[in-house]
Amino acid sequence: MTTRLKPSTLLPKGLQVQQINNLTLFKFTDELSDRMQTLLDKKKADRLTSEETLELEAIGELDEIFSYINAVMAARAHDHS
Repeated sequence: MTTRLKPSTLLPKGLQVQQINNLTLFKFTDELSDRMQTLLDKKKADRLTSEETLELEAIGELDEIFSYINAVMAARAHDHS
């Protein structure tokens, strides 16, 4: 049985905070971005292992979380300007 990879386990190596003007954004590190691209390429070629599938799902979930947080932060920054 395969267990789901928790997105939070990717945070120590995968998260960077970037300041753009008065906006703080959460982004993937180059390392995690590269890993995601590698996994996406393998998926396209239909060569993902079950473990890599779980890893890609976790990275994708983290990407959705970051996108949501960044959108909220951008909206708040816009409202306060």
